Amino acid sequence: MAKFELKLPKMGESVAEATITNWLKNVGDAVSIDETILEVATDKVDSEVPSEVNGIILELLFNTNDIVKVGQTIAIIEVEGDSAEITNTVTFSTETKKAVAVLEDQISNASQNTSVSYQESEKFYSPLVKNIAKAENILVSELDSISGTGKDGRVTKDDILAYVKNRSEQPIQKSVQSPTPNIVQPSTQVAPISVNGTDEIIEMDRMRKLIAHHMVESLQTAAHVQSVIEVDVTNIVKWRDKVKNTFEKQEGEKLTFTPIFMEAVAKALRDFPMMNISVDGNYIIKKRNINLGMAAALPSGNLIVPVIKNADQLNLVGMAKAVNDLANRARKGKLKPDDTQGGTFTVTNIGSFGSVFGTPIINQPQVGILALGAIRKVPAVIETPEGDFIGIRQKMFLTHSYDHRVVDGALGGQFVQRVAQILESWDINREI
Repeated sequence: MAKFELKLPKMGESVAEATITNWLKNVGDAVSIDETILEVATDKVDSEVPSEVNGIILELLFNTNDIVKVGQTIAIIEVEGDSAEITNTVTFSTETKKAVAVLEDQISNASQNTSVSYQESEKFYSPLVKNIAKAENILVSELDSISGTGKDGRVTKDDILAYVKNRSEQPIQKSVQSPTPNIVQPSTQVAPISVNGTDEIIEMDRMRKLIAHHMVESLQTAAHVQSVIEVDVTNIVKWRDKVKNTFEKQEGEKLTFTPIFMEAVAKALRDFPMMNISVDGNYIIKKRNINLGMAAALPSGNLIVPVIKNADQLNLVGMAKAVNDLANRARKGKLKPDDTQGGTFTVTNIGSFGSVFGTPIINQPQVGILALGAIRKVPAVIETPEGDFIGIRQKMFLTHSYDHRVVDGALGGQFVQRVAQILESWDINREI
């Protein structure tokens, strides 16, 4: 019998690790190819990891809630075969092996030469991070000051190694520290206290914590400003009412307003490419592809943003298929990690919940997000060659939130105005 090492597969662009949320198989269970063994979660979506072989599970190498790097072995499966072991392990370069050897020496020296304890810290640190900190004689207060880039702000190996490198390049400053008394400070991490006995305390789930972190981080990063414009979509409403049944019979897809609006946004981004950018420090990254994020509400009450790749290259039929596919898979929890990666601009349909308009928060590292308000019948002044009169029109508000660090009011206003122009010029006799 041979052994197969099941590794955490690549979870998508820029995704380096995932959290194990649930093991669906135990040691001794039989598994077949493509049968799901465990469920994992990244900072974007939840995913399933299937077996790559038929066999029996010999060993599970991680527990639930453990964080695993892409490429790490997570389980050993016994399969039929003549060789002693199936070699699907990662081959490391000479440079990587040297780096690992240096790191192992640091850890070894730390365990022998230091007695620093990090138990008093209220933050979580992995054993590897603690050992590197010990090897570099980093105090608890100093370690707590390091800004982490891992899940929930956790300090990763790369974070502490970068800190050590930067610290070594700084001039050494000697200071005399007076001994501090060993005073036990009360913990600030206490459970919430209800105001009265009828209140219910509900802990945020993992996704809600991530959403909260991203929203606050975006507000602290980008200089949010909004431009609002009212749009007459009467022709679009009439056209959709006329063709939606034929569209569904012909294409096998329902025609909602969302793909119509997404098509208009993609065209406007093509006309204003400086809205299709991101910011990295003092640099502006102009994106070649137009990848539209589509904010979608989940049954759990949380929010996720799947991405339509190369949206400007799709016709209305292709856009409708992409919108419906992503929306359906989002509701069923079937999105893949790549489905939420690479967005360059986001659209959120707040009108589906009756909101007239709103001020959405930018989805970092993008610089703009467009909120679609509810379509309403309103009295409006209609201009004709014979004179003006009052009539009933279908109107909606578009709210464009953009990052004033790199997008000024002229560009932000012109962009949303262009979206409105595309929508208002809709040909009521347009073919599907």
